[in-house]
Amino acid sequence: MKKVCKKCKLFYEGANCPICKSNETATGWQGRVSVLDANKSEIAKKIGITVKGEYALKVR
Repeated sequence: MKKVCKKCKLFYEGANCPICKSNETATGWQGRVSVLDANKSEIAKKIGITVKGEYALKVR
């Protein structure tokens, strides 16, 4: 089961977030965006994503 990091909003599996190394997970989230190339994506730049992956747009 995938978890959502509270800090960077990345969906991940495992004990800690691979980007920020946090183990704080969110129980609620809204929206989802998949970033394939963070350098070329205008959406990634607008929401501050620098690493490819699947992200929640809003985390509670």
